[in-house]
Order: sequence, then C-alpha cells, then structure tokens
Amino acid sequence: MRTALWGGIAGLVLAVVGFIAAAVYVVRVTDDLPNHEQLAEYQPPVMSRVHAGDGLLIAEYAREHRVFVPIDNIPQNVVHAFISAEDKNFYEHGGLDLRGIIRAALSNVSNVINGRRLEGASTITQQVAKNFLLSSEQRIERKVQEMVLSRRIERAFTKDQILELYLNEIYLGNRAYGVAAAALNYFGKSLDELELHEIAYLAALPKGPANYHPERHHAAAIERRNWVLARMAENGFISAEAAEEAQAQPLEVVDRLSGATYTAAEYFVENVRRQVFSMYGEDELYDGGLSIRTTLDTNMQLAARRALRDGLEAYDRRHGYRGALDTIELGEGWQERLAEIETPRDLDDGWMIAVVLETSAQSARIGLLNGNEGEIPMSALEWARETLPDGELGDLVQRPSDVLSAGDVILVMSIADQEDYSEGQYGLRQVPEINGGILAMDPHTGRVLAMVGGYSFQHSQFNRATQARRQPGSSFKPFVYAAALDNGYTPASLILDAPFVASGGADERFYMPSNYSERYYGMSTLRLGLELSRNVMTVRLAQEMGMAPIVDYGERFGIYDDMEPVLAMALGAGETTLERLVSAYAALINGGHEIQPTILDRVQDRSGATIYAHEVLPCDTCDQAEWDPALLEPLFPEMREEIVDPVTAYQVIHMLEGAVQRGTGTALRPLGRPLGGKTGTTNDFRDAWFVGFGPDLVVGVYVGFDTPYQLGSGEAGGRVAAPIARDFLSVALENYPVAPFRVPEGVRLVPINRQTGEPGALGQSGVILEAFRPGTEPSRETEEEESGLSFARSSVSDDPLALLLSEGSDEEEDEEDEDEEDEGLGGLY
Repeated sequence: MRTALWGGIAGLVLAVVGFIAAAVYVVRVTDDLPNHEQLAEYQPPVMSRVHAGDGLLIAEYAREHRVFVPIDNIPQNVVHAFISAEDKNFYEHGGLDLRGIIRAALSNVSNVINGRRLEGASTITQQVAKNFLLSSEQRIERKVQEMVLSRRIERAFTKDQILELYLNEIYLGNRAYGVAAAALNYFGKSLDELELHEIAYLAALPKGPANYHPERHHAAAIERRNWVLARMAENGFISAEAAEEAQAQPLEVVDRLSGATYTAAEYFVENVRRQVFSMYGEDELYDGGLSIRTTLDTNMQLAARRALRDGLEAYDRRHGYRGALDTIELGEGWQERLAEIETPRDLDDGWMIAVVLETSAQSARIGLLNGNEGEIPMSALEWARETLPDGELGDLVQRPSDVLSAGDVILVMSIADQEDYSEGQYGLRQVPEINGGILAMDPHTGRVLAMVGGYSFQHSQFNRATQARRQPGSSFKPFVYAAALDNGYTPASLILDAPFVASGGADERFYMPSNYSERYYGMSTLRLGLELSRNVMTVRLAQEMGMAPIVDYGERFGIYDDMEPVLAMALGAGETTLERLVSAYAALINGGHEIQPTILDRVQDRSGATIYAHEVLPCDTCDQAEWDPALLEPLFPEMREEIVDPVTAYQVIHMLEGAVQRGTGTALRPLGRPLGGKTGTTNDFRDAWFVGFGPDLVVGVYVGFDTPYQLGSGEAGGRVAAPIARDFLSVALENYPVAPFRVPEGVRLVPINRQTGEPGALGQSGVILEAFRPGTEPSRETEEEESGLSFARSSVSDDPLALLLSEGSDEEEDEEDEDEEDEGLGGLY
C-alpha cells in the first residue's frame, strides 16, 4: 500500500516536472516567434499580366506565378476539394487536429520501424503558419513553433481569412502559386470555368506536385485525383454519382501561352517588358500584379508575322540553296541518327526534318522522322540553284543530284495540296538568312497595332522594327517634297531631270547621283518625281531649295535627331529606324500632327487603380452618372503639335496615292482601295523599304541582312518589301471601310496633266485631279516665269547635256518606266 502511495506521488511529481519542462521548452523555442499579425498586411507577390488591345492575354511576368483571388470569389467546389484532401475538420478545430495528431503518431511508429517517411498531421492553419512565417525543415522545434503559431492565427483571423491565405499561397507545381494560377497553368481556365474532375486534380497536388505530374506520373495523378473525389463524396460535398462521373474523365492539361498567337507577339511583348521595367522597376514588374493593356491587335499581329516570314522566304528562294543542315550515315538505324540532329527552332507549320535516301533522274527519295518515306520531285528543286556572292545564282538545276546527296539532312514540307503534286510529295525548304521588320500603326493615335522585329524571336531577339538603324533611301523623299511644297513649289512645278554634278565632300571631288534606269527624262513635275522616285531631280530640287528646309523637316518629323545638311541626305542617306519612319508617315496621314508611337494603352496596379494612361484628354461632359441624350457627343481638343500644314500633308499623301496607281508602289494596286505608298532602296541594293497606308492605317516594312550585304540586282523595295506590306494589308484592312483620304480645308482639286503640269480636262490622257492651295494652281494664261518652272541654274549652267535635255522629255519613255524605282543614294565620283 505504502509502495503504491509513494509510487503515485513519484509519478505525479514526474508528471509535474515533465509538464514544467515541456512548458519551459515551449516558451524557449517560441520566445522569438514572428508576429502573426503581419498576415493581416500581407501582400503576396502577384504576377503581372499583359493583354492585347482586343483583350487576349499575351504574356505574364512573374517570379512566382500567382493570381490573388479573394475567398468570396473562389468557387465552393474548390474550397470543398481542398478541405477534403487536406483538412476535413478545418471548420471545426482551433488550429490543431488532435485526432489527426494521434493517428499520425501511431502510424509513425510503424514508419520508423520500416524506414518510411514520417507522416504529418498538419492542418490548413498549420500550413499557413509554416508557409508564411516559418521554414520547411523537419525539426521538433519548428513543429512546436508551428503549433503555437497556429493557435494564435486561429484567434486572430476568421476561418475564411485563413483559407484565403492558404489557397492563394500554396505551391501547386507547373510554376503555379495558388489555385487561380494553377487553374490557368494546367487547364487554361479561370477558377469558375473548372470542371469537377479538374478541381479535384488541383486539390491532389499540395502533398507533392512532382509526384502527381499529369504527364510524367499520369497514373498516380489519376489515382490521387479520384481519391480526392471519393473524399468529397464521403464528406457530403458532392453526390456519389457526380464523383463517379468525374472519376471517369480523362486528365488533360494544356500548354498555356503557346501557339501562333503568342509566338507572333514575342517581339512586341519584349518591348512591353522593357518599357514597363524602365517605368516601374523590376520588383513591380515581376511581383506587383500589374495589369498591362497594350495596343496590339492580335489578328493584325498574326497577319504581320505571316506576311514577313512569307516575304523573307520568297526572297531567300530567289537566291538559291545553301546546302544541307547536316549529313548522316544511311543504313540500319538511320531513323535514330536522324532524331539526334538538332532541328532549327521556330519552323513554319508543316516544315519537318528529313534525310535524303537516294536520288534518281526525276526525284529524290527521302525518309521522315516517323519512318515514312516520300519524294521530292525534280520540279520542286528547280529553285535550289547554288547561292553565289552578291545575290547571284549558280547554274540551272538539271537533276536532283545537282542539289542533294544521299545522307543529306534537310527541311521539307508536304506539297500534296498544291496543283500538279500528289500525296507523298514534298518540297525542299530552308530558314532564310535575310531578315527584316514590319510595324503597323494607327496614324491618328500612334497606337502600334502590330510589330514583328525579325523572322524569329527564338533565332534573334534583336528588334529590327525599333532597334535597327539603316538608311531609308527613297522612302525619305516625301519629306523632301513636303519641304518644297512649303517653300513655294506646287505638285505641278517642273524640275529638270538631267545629269547632275555637285561638289563632293572631304573624300570625294564630285557628287553625281543617277536614276535607277540610268536614263534622264528632262522637265518633270514634282508629282512625277515622287511617283516614280526620281533621284536626280530630287537632288536638283534639294540643291535649288537648299538643304536647310529638308534638314528642318527631317528633324521635325522625328526621322533624324541631327541631320547633316548634305545633298545625299535628300535621298535617305542618314540612318533611322522603321518605327521612326512609320511615325513620320503617320503625321502626314493625320493632317500634319506629331505622333508619338505607343505600345501601352493603360497600366493598373494590383488594386485596379490606373497608374498610367497613354492619352488623357480633357472632357467636361464625359464623367456622367447616366447618359443624357440631350448632351452632344464630346469633341476633344487637338493637343498634339502641328508639325506641317494640313494642306501640305494632304498634297504629299495625294501624290503618294499616285505612286500606288502609276509609280513604284503598284504592288498595292490589286487591293482596290484608296491607298498610298513609297518604296525605298539604298545603294547596291543593301536595304529595301516600303511604307504603305490608307486613311486610318499605316504599315512599314524593312528588309536587309543584319550585316549589310547586297540583296542582289533588282531586289528593290518594290520587289522585296512592298509585297510584304500588300499581304499584310490584304488581311488588316478587312475591318476598315473603303473610304477616301480626308481632304482638309484650303485644298483645291484642279485637273492638270501630271507629266507637264499644264491645265487639262478630265478624260484626257495623263490628266488627273491635282491638289493645290487656292491661287497656286496653273492656268493657261500664266507666264512661264510664274508657272513654277525650275532649272536649278547653279547646277546646269555649265552642263551642255543638261541644257540639251531641258528642251523636253519623251512621254512614251516616261510611261514605260512607271514601275521603276531609284537605287536611293545615287553615286559618288
């Protein structure tokens, strides 16, 4: 009896001592716990999202891909799935699940004996404490801290607040933090669009996303998902029938932000990233949850990329075949060896790798990666002549063996859908070495609607639409003629097109420009000079007028920052970017107002407040609670600087319409709309340009090698760049009405002969309606000295040939050369 008494006393003492020791231990390890109240102010890193102007998501920037969703906006099935999978007693316990702890403790005895991983009994509250305030290390001290913090969190926050933190913070694999980002990354859906079986899969992931990867561990993922569905039914959240139906569904995930739409926008979104980074910094861009609305039109962007790639590939095919990607040994196992060859990235749809198995007199037999075979007929190889320097070509292809050899690894594309070809026939392909850029803009706002900076962003991230500084050649001429129109000339003024020699610079004795055709045409109107892009008369005009107005206009329109006052600059010898040139044309189209190109419409912070807007116009009647039909439609004041007179701007646009109808821009004529355009080509055919436009859209195209190199004889802007603009506009203009260019006040349209500048009657050969300022139009009574005749006396007085040619020009020869285009810069001798 006494022994039992003393034993009981000893046990009690030990229990008290143990309790005190445990209390001291708990106090010691929790002495410096982080303040749980900081959770009330917690703002998790949220990814910034970029949308096109039409609302399509085109990019995301994040260190942690997270979309924060308040608990009130999270569907109940999502809440029920995670509670069933992670903590079915969540709404009943006070932060610790004692039954779960006991169950886990008993299971861990067996786990220790068998060397298995220990089980946990963490509640959702404990996971919040661990994820937000503690580390993930498995130590007793950390577990005690977690339990204490969980109790404090439960007293400070409601269950819904705790669940909101958990569902937005937890990592669920596939770069996704939180359930909303996981829904997007796995299924391409918002939370409210998820189906029951998809919700259950997300709830299966917290225990170990890598263990339930939908592709690498598909069976395990299905099993875990179905377990979650069973638990939801067991807990009464869904019916057994609904669980069974969801369990029978396949597990299919999507690859977000992939496909043609996103690939097409890569250059554009990189420009967006750089600009937002410069405006708000790295942390705000990647963690700040910005909503970035851009100017991009995704349909136009797709059309721009397709047009540019087609144009570059067409040029590349005109200049021959550069050879196989690689060679492999044929015989047994060739398919495995072919699979080891690195395939070029970002190939066109339908392009694939193949190996030449043998050649015959009429075709080459090829093997594909899937083991199938096909053939390349001789007719599909005729383009593949040897590529020679300076854009030249080797001998004609006589037989397939002139191009291909057995073992050659090549790129091919099925041509079975083309006329004269059948199933199993392929065409030879190659990735172009030539590159370029295309940029489309709204000329009234400066909003960039499409931008492609090269053949492939994956090949080169250098943006040739905004970063490449190249000579624009003749595409600068409209601004020379605009300066002339503001300095006493009219579209009917006559300039002598004849051999021209001027003093050269420090390195050359003489400057002698030449026309593309190597011919001269005598007296020609300004209109004819711009329509047909005449070099010599443009330089003569610059000599007579002086370079000062041209320099002023080049800088005023933003084409150049510091333009040199030398004659060659009148032919586009300075370097600029495609973006600058397109913006300058936009100012002409919109009636002479300065344009600042923009790729951003609006930026909002994580709370939805607008922190940037591209254009904020004053409007006293816009902020109305309700629409009042008595109020007139608001008229916004013009806030932009007028950089050229509207009449002058229209006169240039009117002349460039003629370039499309009769001159160097005829590539656009098949579109059957009121359009204008101007080509540009630099010396030795090193760069090709084209700017085409309608009343509400302007597009510019640049093509050239990154390291300047000859494109080849005849590869001028009208042949290389203009078809790209045409192909783009044929798609982009579908949503624009067919409408004429807007005629400003102060313009008088008078019928004149476009070649002679003399008054005429509509219907007569060569007579068009020309745009004049009232009082400047020619009349039959006007004396010669008042008619605008121009002889550039300083440059021709000692030139007998020029005096001879000044007597007139051959109109028939002029008509024959309407599709010509000048080289751009002329020559230095």
